[in-house]
Amino acid sequence: MLIHPIVADPVIDFAEDVCSGLCKPGQKELPSKYLYDEIGSRLFEVICALPEYGLTRADERLLRKHAREIVDRVRGEVVVAELGSGSGKKTRWILEALSRHRPTSYYPIEISATALAMCERELADIDAVSIVGCEREYLDGLLEVAARRLRGQRMLVLFLGSTIGNFDRPADVSFLREMRLILEPGDALLLGTDLEKPVLQLIDAYDDPLGVTAAFNLNLLTRINRELNADFNLARFEHVSRFNPDTRSVEMHLRSTRHQIVTLGKAGISVPILEDETIWTETSHKYSLNEVVSMSEEAGFRCDAQWIDHEWPFAENLLIAE
Repeated sequence: MLIHPIVADPVIDFAEDVCSGLCKPGQKELPSKYLYDEIGSRLFEVICALPEYGLTRADERLLRKHAREIVDRVRGEVVVAELGSGSGKKTRWILEALSRHRPTSYYPIEISATALAMCERELADIDAVSIVGCEREYLDGLLEVAARRLRGQRMLVLFLGSTIGNFDRPADVSFLREMRLILEPGDALLLGTDLEKPVLQLIDAYDDPLGVTAAFNLNLLTRINRELNADFNLARFEHVSRFNPDTRSVEMHLRSTRHQIVTLGKAGISVPILEDETIWTETSHKYSLNEVVSMSEEAGFRCDAQWIDHEWPFAENLLIAE
């Protein structure tokens, strides 16, 4: 098994994104991708095991049950790229189905070095799979993989866990369209999408009674303190989960419990935060099946098949680049 990390330095981008988000007029915000440092990645693994959060188990059930059918629909020699691999646990079913027939190259693309290391450990026992870890932003990593593939190879891109729902509308379509520009006709995208469900069920999933999701959200401030020499006082913030009916999305926020001024030492700025003002940290949009099809077509894909989990409404969608 080949392990060759492709590393970029994300510190400057992190500082710029934090400053831009905290100084944004109206609603302060921080990109959700920064939730996943070493501690955040491990906390998210715990969230996935919580009884209130059924998304990951639904994702895994579908992949375990339908992996062979999914890979049989992608013809020829296949290179696998995964955007946001996490620990790689649920990817095992796809890689094992592919490697039964031929050696497979797998490129997990992550901005979290911790997640890449977890992915390597999780999948190291699959002999016919070689792993090249890409510590990159999603599209930069996908460009890297596309440049490495050999003539005649198909690409199967995995974008699981409904991460697409973290994009605001219509940014999800724009992202899929940018991805399509990198791919060739006949390449495939396996897209996980969380589906609409009762609001109370969704709120419980993003604000569990044990407080794991709250710790996950607040850890972003700890990361900013550590990496950007900031002075966020975590005791002055609380985790808030709410449903936005206009966008059909769950939003995670950090609410300030008092008026305060936060200083970011490495950026050389101070940011006032009012009492009850929130910092928006994550969006999780919930789709309908028809919405997934129309979104995919708008981005230049054909929806070839959909597999549905009814225990926790969730869909795996196989999209073919046209």
